[in-house]
Amino acid sequence: MDNNKTYINAFVLVTSLFFTWGFLTVLVDSPISRFREIFTLSYFESGLVQFAFFGAYFLLSIPAGFILTRIGYQKGIILGLTTMAVGCFLFYPAASFRTFGIFMLGYFVLAGGMTILQVAANPYVAALGSEETSSSRLILSQAFNSLGTALAPSVGAIYFLSDKILSKEEIELLDLESREIYYLSEASAVQGPFIFFGCFLLAIAIVFFFIKLPSLMPEKENGTYLDVINQKNLIYGVFGIFFYVGAEVTIGSYLVNYFLDMNLVDSIKNNSIMNSIATFFKHDIFALLDNGDYKYSNKAVFGLFVTFYWSGAMVGRFIGSYLTKIFQAGRVLSFFALIAIFLIFLSAISNGLISMWSILAIGLFNSIMFPTIFTLSLNGLGNLKPKGSGLLCTGIVGGAIIPPLYGLLTDFMGFKFSLIVLSLCYLYIANFGRINSS
Repeated sequence: MDNNKTYINAFVLVTSLFFTWGFLTVLVDSPISRFREIFTLSYFESGLVQFAFFGAYFLLSIPAGFILTRIGYQKGIILGLTTMAVGCFLFYPAASFRTFGIFMLGYFVLAGGMTILQVAANPYVAALGSEETSSSRLILSQAFNSLGTALAPSVGAIYFLSDKILSKEEIELLDLESREIYYLSEASAVQGPFIFFGCFLLAIAIVFFFIKLPSLMPEKENGTYLDVINQKNLIYGVFGIFFYVGAEVTIGSYLVNYFLDMNLVDSIKNNSIMNSIATFFKHDIFALLDNGDYKYSNKAVFGLFVTFYWSGAMVGRFIGSYLTKIFQAGRVLSFFALIAIFLIFLSAISNGLISMWSILAIGLFNSIMFPTIFTLSLNGLGNLKPKGSGLLCTGIVGGAIIPPLYGLLTDFMGFKFSLIVLSLCYLYIANFGRINSS
């Protein structure tokens, strides 16, 4: 009984970390549109933020595994949280000196901490109890991760996108004193939240330093990575993860700019239902100031609606969990991917609210893709599953590659045409599901 209570307490504490990194993973997307104007970046350059963030997963996941075998899960969690805090603190000098390279370094270090944290937390939660119930524990923890990703866009919209950002031309019209004041205000808009998050992460690390978690040894692995690489379906799955994460992150990163490009703010203001939704999140979102401007920027309005994209994934997990019980998982995966393609096509050929909600609805069908690709890729691997899981994690680098490629194509061809990149990603996933449907 005492052992079960200890496991429950450990599960609650570690599951809280799932929420934390889910929240921060999406929150760091919010300042991207702000950085684009502050640093006068192209869409390709702003997409490099995701390259720095998700590139860390590709470079550090295997080293993180080696580190954990030497220091254990609890110390690994502390190391991950501390590294994340350092990444947050780097945003302070980056904003002060207006140096985009330091921002990129901050994103990389933050993601490096998340990599260590995920490598430690996922197997630890799975081991907190019987093997028969390990999947249900992980699903529950991941649900809190989805909750974090669902809440983050609203927070980001309020703290990073709510005030007016001057254009390059407007800044040049300011005198030197006013320009310096403006730069300082822009810096503080980014510095404050990330200093808070850094301190919060250090506080959590201190908690994990003093508590005593059950010491759980990882299962002994057999086979080599050469044996893993020879598994064709697993390699197909690595590319499936690559394209899924790439597509998901690309949509989440560019939604605000996509809506701005379509000039949807008037459609939202003039539609009673949309207006009600916006004001539900923030009661004075359309309040007029004395000078006739709205209190919150258009970016803040659109940022609030990004919540529906990420919360859709949370809702979809419950629906997908039921569907995969009564239908073959590969078929459900293929079906969801085809629906995503249809929604992309609908958004591309339409305008206004239809185009907006079509792209937001993709989040609902993204929900099952990552875990289903993982499961199908590991089928039949036996003792190679641990190493297979590690190799699959390298596919997360898709979040670093696809967004800047999409941004580069957008710079030349526009948002609508560039959606073909996302369609090709989901087409691969649909085919992977088809192959694994027999």
